[in-house]
Amino acid sequence: MIKMLTQQELIHYSRHIILPQIDEMGQTKLKQSSVLIVGMGGLGAPVAMYLAAAGIGHLIIADHDQVERSNLQRQVIHTLDRIGQTKVASAKETIQSLNPWTTITTLECKLEGEQLEQQVKQADLIIDCSDNFKTRFAINEACVKSFKPLVSGAAIRFEGQLAVFNLTSQSACYQCLYQPDIQLDENCFDQGVLSPIVGTIGTLQATEALKILTGAGKVCDSQLTLYDGLNCEFRKISVAKDANCPICSVP
Repeated sequence: MIKMLTQQELIHYSRHIILPQIDEMGQTKLKQSSVLIVGMGGLGAPVAMYLAAAGIGHLIIADHDQVERSNLQRQVIHTLDRIGQTKVASAKETIQSLNPWTTITTLECKLEGEQLEQQVKQADLIIDCSDNFKTRFAINEACVKSFKPLVSGAAIRFEGQLAVFNLTSQSACYQCLYQPDIQLDENCFDQGVLSPIVGTIGTLQATEALKILTGAGKVCDSQLTLYDGLNCEFRKISVAKDANCPICSVP
């Protein structure tokens, strides 16, 4: 069933619609899109809020954790009065307050195995906002299997990174960049993170997702963007598709 924009929505999204790269057709595509966001923490918070505000029709949000006081320094989708709630329940409240037209499916679990593969299959695009390599590799593999684009992000201390994988058959995948035996698995609990850094990377993830779904602009396909918040510097590194990658180069 084709979901067209109502008169209210035409007004609501008017600042998008006047952009020639998006216009009414692009906004309609957003309404018809389904996006899976894995992780409702520092990255997932701005991603979910901006995608909802932008008019994504269906958001699937997955996280198994509960809101803690230490989260609130950076996870702006949650509030003090929701400490102890599940992150997905808290996030749903905020998303619904931003956009009543966005349908929200909450998954209060660690997405893995067959369940992860099924959720990836059902979405148009996947955004990885997780905080560990094991989950990132699993999400990447599921995306490759289902030919789904993956918007990846990470942030720690004053640094962040962004990349888009699996956009086309010629694109690199996450495992073309990182190998499963990588030992460096740092996290905010051990290393800390400046609160706006996750906002910067999460907002960039949301931007790339909207561009992919509408066809606007140039996507950072197979490019790793590195952000140094201390020195306000961005750097880009091309990621070549690995001809020997066991995930995306298997015939």
